[in-house]
Amino acid sequence: MTNKIEVSWKGQMLFESVAPEGSVMIDAAEEVGGQGKGLRPKAMMLTALAGCTAMDVASLLKKMRAEVEDFKIGVEADLTDEHPKTYKKVKVTYKFYGSDFKKDKIEKSVNLSVERYCGVFEMFRQFSDISHEIVYIEQ
Repeated sequence: MTNKIEVSWKGQMLFESVAPEGSVMIDAAEEVGGQGKGLRPKAMMLTALAGCTAMDVASLLKKMRAEVEDFKIGVEADLTDEHPKTYKKVKVTYKFYGSDFKKDKIEKSVNLSVERYCGVFEMFRQFSDISHEIVYIEQ
């Protein structure tokens, strides 16, 4: 399988990335000539990580009949000090909202994504110290 995108310059530091499934705007910070009209490239990497594992978890929770009221995934990442700045440490936090959690199934879903299904998680392992945690918020 081959994935393809095309990035088009829209002036200054603004670009549009187009894939068969949709598009996203990419921009730089204002202090380096951007306009704040899109995600920064490194933020897109974190978005890809969260999105990949989120899709896995949503699918697995449904299959395991362990639905929750809501869930969110937060990603925090520390960059190296020297150029090229890369993510050296990454933490993924899974937040599940609801009541009467089926914690065994939720944890199994997250672990299957982290250890087996999420290709972006695996890519991050190649260049960063990546970890995760699960948080339950009773509502």
